[in-house]
Amino acid sequence: MVLEAPRTPLRRVDRPIPRPGPGQVLVKVGACGVCRTDLHILDGELDRPALPLVLGHEIVGRVAAAGAGVAGIAPGQRVGIPWLGGTCMTCGPCRSGRENLCDRAVFTGYDLDGGFAEYAVADARSAIPMPERDTDAADAPFLCAGLIGHRAFRMAGDARRLGIYGFGAAAHIITQIAVRQGRTVLAFTRPGDAGSQAFALGLGAAWAGDATRRPPEPLDAAIIFAPAGALVPAALAAVAKGGTVVCAGIHMSDIPAFPYALLWGERVVRSVANLTRRDGLDFFRTIEGLDIRTTVTAFPLREANLALERLRAGALQGAAVLVP
Repeated sequence: MVLEAPRTPLRRVDRPIPRPGPGQVLVKVGACGVCRTDLHILDGELDRPALPLVLGHEIVGRVAAAGAGVAGIAPGQRVGIPWLGGTCMTCGPCRSGRENLCDRAVFTGYDLDGGFAEYAVADARSAIPMPERDTDAADAPFLCAGLIGHRAFRMAGDARRLGIYGFGAAAHIITQIAVRQGRTVLAFTRPGDAGSQAFALGLGAAWAGDATRRPPEPLDAAIIFAPAGALVPAALAAVAKGGTVVCAGIHMSDIPAFPYALLWGERVVRSVANLTRRDGLDFFRTIEGLDIRTTVTAFPLREANLALERLRAGALQGAAVLVP
């Protein structure tokens, strides 16, 4: 399913099965999650995609073939292909273990063809070994909603009262992890979204309400998954002194001006950019034994446009997943 121009529907295209080059693997896609970043690319809000482009960066599948020089990954192995598709490995951030900040990084489903297809080619160094656990469709959201969500969760520190703004795919995974760690989660949704509030409470959140409301008690930290800049001052107003507000999206609307008093008291606002290879390994170690379950709505690959529109409309609980 190919994006040929911004703000146009994806088009079904038949292509030859690609061949992996040196250092690459060919992955037969079992499932690919549909992420809000895919919508940002489709809508032209991320303005330099490599068109024509196959979207999708939450890929779970099995290695079908490996190119020259690939070591440690064998045909038949189950792997995940995330947003970070490759880095230069030589710049300062890369050499210090912060390849998520590499200026020459390339990204799956943005610079490189992604997983809205039957096969995908990826840099073998970016492929994450996947445990044999649930179905591919159930595990696909872990490759972005889980990984980026987990990185944002770590940035929130040891907060005992955690606010989550925007209760979508990432939030429903991180809520389960936080609750199993004994933390108190407070979920903030679109005004009037009783369905998402009930979904959050069912996953263990202690409170759920509109994002325009103050929580019943001050937060130690807040994570903003929704791409709405207006939530930054709202979250600052909700966190206690010394609290942290983590902006977890790759794209966000402009943050409106707010009084300094909201920031004062050593409150912190920070962003999360992309992910590292270590994030993938750390995430799967973290959830091992925690019985973290995803809620997914599966669509056939040919219905990618429908899945994107359902995501845009907020008509899904959990995550949308495409299954070839």
